[in-house]
Amino acid sequence: NEVAIQIENEFPNYNDSIWHVYNNAIENKKVSNNWNFFPETTYKVFSLLNSDEFTSLLSRNIFNSMELFSDPGLNGGGWHIHRNGGKLNPHLDYSLHPKLKLERKLNIIIYVNSNWDNKWGGHLGLWNNKSSKQPGKLIKSVEPKFNRAIIFNTAQNSWHGLSSPIECPQNEFRKSLAIYYLCKSNEETNQRGKALFAPTVDQKSDPEVIELIKNRASVEKASSVYNNKK
Repeated sequence: NEVAIQIENEFPNYNDSIWHVYNNAIENKKVSNNWNFFPETTYKVFSLLNSDEFTSLLSRNIFNSMELFSDPGLNGGGWHIHRNGGKLNPHLDYSLHPKLKLERKLNIIIYVNSNWDNKWGGHLGLWNNKSSKQPGKLIKSVEPKFNRAIIFNTAQNSWHGLSSPIECPQNEFRKSLAIYYLCKSNEETNQRGKALFAPTVDQKSDPEVIELIKNRASVEKASSVYNNKK
């Protein structure tokens, strides 16, 4: 608990210039995976979670000794923060790491927002894996309680996101650490290089959102639509 409090206190201000911004119709959040910005405790925690010792522990206890690899580059991971109005549509993460060409296999999300109130939302939604093109029904909604860690298999059709937009006071933020682990790919590994999003119910007939989702899933075009808020 003391370490979680230290991590929370080390989080940058939401308006700090270090953040990479995602602000469009399907996602509203900020992230940073730059180790140079991590203060001492945060740096140590990310180092531990990416260590061979911890990665081997996950491999033995979750995947019956399937070999897992950490991603010290924190591609897609690091600090994540949402404010009031923050959202994250149901999506599938990228399947193949852009540099290592390994399959993304396991996610760990740790929540470090000690003042969070359940009624503000921000719950992690998990949808059943209807297909690789769209999610099925929402089957689980997990409150982002302080110092809670969520560990789940992100391979194949693991649709996840925020089950509802965030409605918190202007001076409160949903803060989390995100760490991902990889495994060797095979012929069944999806070749998806970027996240594939699904529209919410009210967006399904919106051609602009459908086009946004298409571009967001493209390795070549994704960066042009990250911050595309009207």
